[in-house]
Amino acid sequence: MSLETHLKMPTSCAVKAQNAGLFISRGQGTHPTRMIDSHELIFVKEGCLEMWEEGRTFSVEAGQTLHLWPMRRHGGVGTLPAGLEFYWIHFELNDSSGAAVEKESVIEVPQLSRVSRPEKLESLFRHFLDDQESGLLEACEANFLVMLMLLEAARPASAYKDNSDISVLATRANTYIRTHFHDPITPGKVAEALGYNPDYLERIYRKVYGQTLTEFIHRSRIRHACSLLLDTDMTIEQIARACGFSDADYFRRIFRRYQQSSPSTYRQLFTRVHVNTH
Repeated sequence: MSLETHLKMPTSCAVKAQNAGLFISRGQGTHPTRMIDSHELIFVKEGCLEMWEEGRTFSVEAGQTLHLWPMRRHGGVGTLPAGLEFYWIHFELNDSSGAAVEKESVIEVPQLSRVSRPEKLESLFRHFLDDQESGLLEACEANFLVMLMLLEAARPASAYKDNSDISVLATRANTYIRTHFHDPITPGKVAEALGYNPDYLERIYRKVYGQTLTEFIHRSRIRHACSLLLDTDMTIEQIARACGFSDADYFRRIFRRYQQSSPSTYRQLFTRVHVNTH
């Protein structure tokens, strides 16, 4: 029997959130083999999670999501590696999720997908977990956050690329920034490293990714800063330097632009999360 792989749900579908958490592996134990009666969305933050479901094996890398279906047996492959971190959330769909709907009104969540905005998805999980742990999470808010998570998981990064030469060049620039954002790079230095005219590379990158090179440099740095704020006790000045900012005050201005709060306030708001370890 062929198993469904994409979760297809109408945009009007009611989602009922259950519980969520952040799993951090200490390099011991395995994911249990089980069958549950709810959907589960997993988002890997660091490392690689090896899972199987009904005979299919998945290697879920950082920046990818995995959707596990209710009433299908699943489990882990081998010992969970040290340093692995992933968010998880259980949810239900109402009965109307199986109703016939027009294609345009359907959200399709791939079983395994690399999301286009991992920092956005992580912020939704952080929001959910913070309010869950503080006791402030209302049912309507929880359900709404799950729907937003599923929308992010339904927008794979590949949806923004094609096989043309300009897409390949833009992807090279994107990869270069992801691996060098902590260095003192600028759009001009990115273009020089790739061997292209800065204005030409800027136009290509904006066309493919819908943002400027500077914006993506800032977003990459701020995303890393958010992780350091929540997962370390580094000072604001230390975090600024670790993320490629030579000026802590400038770092604070850019952080506020993208997160609508200061680094200190962000750390205070989102340090309460449900963490389980193994």
